[in-house]
Amino acid sequence: MAHYAFLDTNNIVTEVIVGKDEGEGGIDWEQHYGEFRGQTCKRTSYNTTAGVHSNGGTPYRKNYAGMGYTYDSTRDAFISPKPFASWTLNETSCTWDAPTSMPNDGKRYSWNEEQLSWVEIT
Repeated sequence: MAHYAFLDTNNIVTEVIVGKDEGEGGIDWEQHYGEFRGQTCKRTSYNTTAGVHSNGGTPYRKNYAGMGYTYDSTRDAFISPKPFASWTLNETSCTWDAPTSMPNDGKRYSWNEEQLSWVEIT
């Protein structure tokens, strides 16, 4: 089972579907689904996050596509919407990095954009 993302004219993901495995039946399913819908279609891997495949396989397009994600053809990557103005794109993982790392002390935190800091959730 494979997943495919449909893109609008701005390369924004509008839908993700479950489809045929790549090459099944000798068909390029990415191309087939794209032509069928009249939209650009890109395969995405449910097991890929931040450029790492969770099952030890080959990572595919950096991140699993989600609604509202952007497909960057230069990086061949799906990138989530920017969560906060202060965050920057990590060029390796194609994920967003906060200006400071979240504390790693077992507590829960949320980002406060006004303070540009992590605030403990109590």
